Amino acid sequence: MAWWKWVLVSLTVTIVLGLGALYWLASQMGKASGDPAFFEDAIVAFEEADREAPPAPDGILFVGSSSIRLWRSLASDMAPLPVINRGFGGAHLEHVLHNLDRVVLPYAPRIVVVYAGDNDLAAGSGKEPARVLREYQELVARVHAKLPETHLYFLSIKPSKLRWERWPAMSEANAAVEAFSAGDERLHYVDLATPLLAGGEPRDDVFLFDGLHLNGTGYAAWTEVLRPLLVRAYDAR
Repeated sequence: MAWWKWVLVSLTVTIVLGLGALYWLASQMGKASGDPAFFEDAIVAFEEADREAPPAPDGILFVGSSSIRLWRSLASDMAPLPVINRGFGGAHLEHVLHNLDRVVLPYAPRIVVVYAGDNDLAAGSGKEPARVLREYQELVARVHAKLPETHLYFLSIKPSKLRWERWPAMSEANAAVEAFSAGDERLHYVDLATPLLAGGEPRDDVFLFDGLHLNGTGYAAWTEVLRPLLVRAYDAR
């Protein structure tokens, strides 16, 4: 077969696999949206890992959706801070709430970093910005009922190429959480959306092929903003 035919075949396979992955992601998000216990397997895996190597208390817990789960360089990016990664699947805030007693409270973290709301407001979820705020408020209340001194950092919902048409709703949710967080010194809203924008649109160089998840450049942009905030907060306490 001529070389150009091999290139064409390879390109076709890549496109088909990419489209297949996006279709699978969309179907999974649809299923997850109506089932708070959808990610039970992931939660059980966390519990098993904790039995083998229990994380020390008083650390910094990162929890939320796949933007946390796929942050492979989190430990090195935040070093020497003691971070725990408990991101799972395509989590919505309701999934974090459902599993709060298993993936947040047991660690007695000094700081909780939350990234959720992205999947909540994806097309077809049926959820609105007011629900994102309401569920985050519930999360805060439940954490502070058990851990009143713990600080929470809400990472702004990110603008992405795949979900750009949903950005107005996501921006509305971000603004609502920011306003809510301003009323309590233990709550912090972190704008990680702006570093991902150029000329008012999502940057081309910060996403994986799916146009949704961050690549190394994207996580580096997040780290540049977030790490100094966490270092100062952790040292201060």
